[in-house]
Amino acid sequence: MGVKGGLHTTGAKWFMIESQWHSNNLVDPSPWPISGSLGALATTVGGVIYMHSFQGGATLLSLGLIFILYTMFGWWRDVLRESTLEGHHTKAVQLGPRYGSILFIVSEVMFLFAFLGFFSFFFGTYDRDRRYLAPKRDWGFRSLGNPSS
Repeated sequence: MGVKGGLHTTGAKWFMIESQWHSNNLVDPSPWPISGSLGALATTVGGVIYMHSFQGGATLLSLGLIFILYTMFGWWRDVLRESTLEGHHTKAVQLGPRYGSILFIVSEVMFLFAFLGFFSFFFGTYDRDRRYLAPKRDWGFRSLGNPSS
């Protein structure tokens, strides 16, 4: 056992003592992911049971939704407590979600342009007379005239 670089080592376990030597937020273990998963499972199973008109489906669906709401508000309470009272959300920690949001919006815009580009190609090459997808024969060759004559 010994202290090495601000970390306390006991065998294969490494954990921080009191010094924070990086700008990231290492969160404590939380019960909220597993409780949210169980609430989603109860909501899904309850919804399926309810839609198939079995007994108890509405009750399980309602309990699952209540459990998800409880998880949601409990998790947000813990995040707000971490950021305001404990001061874990530094400027460097706040940059992560900001960059993530920006990259998500940029990727969605690129997906939109790819989607619209495909449909402009599709409708640009669709031959309405023959009703099939075929390239037009005169693309880019108007100024050359008819090469066969």
